[in-house]
Amino acid sequence: MYYKNNFKRNRRKQEKPLGGMTVTVRNGDVNGALRVLKKKLIKEGVFQELRERTYYESRGTKRRKAKAAATRRYKRKMLKRQEELGY
Repeated sequence: MYYKNNFKRNRRKQEKPLGGMTVTVRNGDVNGALRVLKKKLIKEGVFQELRERTYYESRGTKRRKAKAAATRRYKRKMLKRQEELGY
C-alpha cells in the first residue's frame, strides 16, 4: 500500500507542466504581437477547430467532408502536374 502511494506521488512530480504559446511584445508594439499571435493560432489550427466544434457533426458528415477535401487536393495536384509536366 505504501509503495503504491509513493509511486503515484513520484509520478506526479515527473509530469511536465502544460506549455502555452508565448509572443513577445517588442518596443510596445501590441498590434504587431497580436498579428504574430493570430498567425501562430491559425498555423496550429485553433480557429479551424473552433469552427468545427461550433455545431455537432455526425461521423458520416465528417467522413464526407474529409473525402471531399481529399478529392479537391488530388484535383489541384493533378492540375499542377498537368501544367508543369504536360501529363
